[in-house]
Amino acid sequence: MKNIAFSNHAKDQMVERGASAQEVIESIHKGDRFLAKHSRIAYRHNFQYNSRWGKNFYRIKQVMPVTKEEAKEIIVVTVYTFYF
Repeated sequence: MKNIAFSNHAKDQMVERGASAQEVIESIHKGDRFLAKHSRIAYRHNFQYNSRWGKNFYRIKQVMPVTKEEAKEIIVVTVYTFYF
């Protein structure tokens, strides 16, 4: 497996959206892979959450890193999270 690097934007979005580096890495390794805009690769993986985010309680947190694959590494460009 290629090394995984995080852009500064991705790091900022992870903090803002509540995703950890470990969740992002696990999403890349275990998640569903699909084509995103601008020839990027995105991954989607659900985690048991059973906690509050903001004022609401959610059972599932879905983490979706968007990546750019290069010869020797995968660069995480941004990270989205969805709470259900």
